[in-house]
Amino acid sequence: MAKFTKQDALDYHAQGRPGKIQVIPTKPYSTQRDLSLAYSPGVAVPCLEIQKNPEDAYKYTAKGNLVAVISNGTAVLGLGNLGAVAGKPVMEGKGLLFKIFSDVDVFDIEVDTTDIDKFVETVIEIAPTFGGINLEDIKAPECFEIERRVKEALDIPVMHDDQHGTAIISSAGLVSALDLTGKKIEEIKLVVSGAGASASACTRLYMSLGVKPENILMCDSKGVLSTKRKDLSSVKKEFARDTDAVTLADALKGADFFLGLSVKGAMTKEMLATMAPNPIVFAMANPDPEISYEDAFATRNDLIFATGRSDYPNQINNVLGFPFIFRGALDVRATAINEEMKKAAVYALAGLAKEPVPDVVKKAYNNSDMSYGKEYIVPTPLDPRLIEFVPPAIAKAAMESGVARKEIKDWDKYKEELRERMGIDHAIMRTMIVKAKANPKKVVFADANDIKVLQAARIVKDEGIAIPILLGRHDRVNKLAEENSIDISDLQLIDNTSAENEKKRFEYAEILLEKRKRKGISITDAQRAMFNRNYYGVSMVETGEADAMISGTNTKYADAIRPALHIVNKKDEFGKIAGMYIMNTQKGPFFFADTTVNAEPSSDDLVDITVLTDRAVRAFGVDPVIAMLSYSNFGSAESKETSKVANAVQKLHAEHSQIMVDGEMQANFALNKDLRIERYPFSKLGNRNVNTLIFPNLSAGNIAYKMMQEIGHTEAIGPIVMGLKKPIHVLQLSSSVREIIDMTAIAVVDAQVMEQ
Repeated sequence: MAKFTKQDALDYHAQGRPGKIQVIPTKPYSTQRDLSLAYSPGVAVPCLEIQKNPEDAYKYTAKGNLVAVISNGTAVLGLGNLGAVAGKPVMEGKGLLFKIFSDVDVFDIEVDTTDIDKFVETVIEIAPTFGGINLEDIKAPECFEIERRVKEALDIPVMHDDQHGTAIISSAGLVSALDLTGKKIEEIKLVVSGAGASASACTRLYMSLGVKPENILMCDSKGVLSTKRKDLSSVKKEFARDTDAVTLADALKGADFFLGLSVKGAMTKEMLATMAPNPIVFAMANPDPEISYEDAFATRNDLIFATGRSDYPNQINNVLGFPFIFRGALDVRATAINEEMKKAAVYALAGLAKEPVPDVVKKAYNNSDMSYGKEYIVPTPLDPRLIEFVPPAIAKAAMESGVARKEIKDWDKYKEELRERMGIDHAIMRTMIVKAKANPKKVVFADANDIKVLQAARIVKDEGIAIPILLGRHDRVNKLAEENSIDISDLQLIDNTSAENEKKRFEYAEILLEKRKRKGISITDAQRAMFNRNYYGVSMVETGEADAMISGTNTKYADAIRPALHIVNKKDEFGKIAGMYIMNTQKGPFFFADTTVNAEPSSDDLVDITVLTDRAVRAFGVDPVIAMLSYSNFGSAESKETSKVANAVQKLHAEHSQIMVDGEMQANFALNKDLRIERYPFSKLGNRNVNTLIFPNLSAGNIAYKMMQEIGHTEAIGPIVMGLKKPIHVLQLSSSVREIIDMTAIAVVDAQVMEQ
């Protein structure tokens, strides 16, 4: 599980713009005419249209893509009744997940009341603003009454995710588990540990899918809910059974399916041993399950085991559900989220689990054997196909059950729209970090005398992304760590300038001398170079004492990359190295090259840069569609610069026909496929969306990525050095902690690939 300090969490939420979400205009606003259309007097026109036909609010406002995440803070995560305002960070976080997984916009609404009537009244009165309502973190039993009343009063999708999210995802897992074990749903014996909102909703949905009520025993902290007990609430009475079982241990004897939504340690090894053959165990208490993965499999190996954790197989994660369920409901303007839609989500997720797992997911989890089976019963949150599997299933179910107000006729077009809405893949760095964690490598940090480097090194160690090795003066680094309360006691710290490292400096100097002896270097020069942390760190990578190196936060790019060129050198098949940035935009990621290395590349250089970039983009699980940029379109302007780009394209088409590349072309034609098709239908790119741009020179590439970074609401990841024999990555000066962590993950994955 993720490790972080209290200050890390506070800094994440406070630094820069406070909070995690913001509102961004979607229409032009630069001229007086724009403002007149946006507000008075132009805004009166759509107002009058909506007055005549309220459904036009979906046409003229953001209502159709806007969900309210509403809470009173009475059951915030596992923290209890924190109150409305203290729950706001969670609601913002839910909004962030809606946006990144399904492009649904969110306003979080914190209602400061525990009175059911007042809460329901508030939700109903603000509902015209929204296309859907996500109720969140409201304690039981009030949540049942609130959801029922709000759903009855409104004609938009309403769902209490704490109840139904877990129910839907665990039901998908159950469907898969029953398929794999050959058990019939109407015959299984279910035992539920926990009797809260989520447990109740899960159990109801299981019954809707076919579990027999008489085959269910539910337990709370006092034992089995039996008809003999006189202390049961009205909700618990629904699940009370006429049974002699008193304890959870009694209930589990011969059970086929255990659902845990209670507390750590609720299930013992002895209890698990008494279950039926091939048991299904969903132990979902967070952060520690009712029985640990290790204890479960030490007891028996015939089970299917799932938890809510990301570090074990079969994670039952609500993020597989709510973003995509609301996406499909909004797209058909559904009046509700009904049982048919929830079941559709269940079967869509279970169906996706049976599909061949794409390489991008296998690479993310570093598991080439990932496939449908006991350790893969639901898709992973990083599966890019969720957006095209679940929302269409929800939309179809809404239409077939009569709650859709808008019809989708062309389902292939709808799926394409969903893919385009999400860009190519919004989860590139999440994917890389997961892959790095699967096989962490030793990474040298050459700038350990930088506070941000120390913070990043601590995080990558705690997160299991890498095994950091710090280079720097012991006294300086330890003082810096102490002053900033960073524990580096378990991190390797090497002072390359110390007397104790003299022998190692001499060894590394011999390596440098051997590589540069006919390039004007002497043994004295080589020995002196090893007092430079970049030369020393690169030497560690060259000798295998480290797997990768990160540098550059305090060194000019050219000075930091030079040791890599002198010691590690370029890959044999390429005449150049190059730099690439990943630009994470609202339309998905774009890959820019060369942005950092080659000032005036020749035609042959551009070919090498393109081939290197094609390989690098594929390593991120993305199929590159490449445009070679210029101020000319396919020969429309002739000059030395445009000719070199055209010649590079010609050579690429002849010698590397497998690469999807064309040019030379202007940036607007590259990025606007409709414009390109209209004017240049002969282009090899056809109707594909370009995701990779090759710039004609360093000035163009460097200017472009920095402009987008500053004014384009764009996150830049890089620079990623391409073409070296070993993974050496040089950051820009004053990189952030986040950028250092991202590059460390990329360096680890590079090392994994080179190892293979």
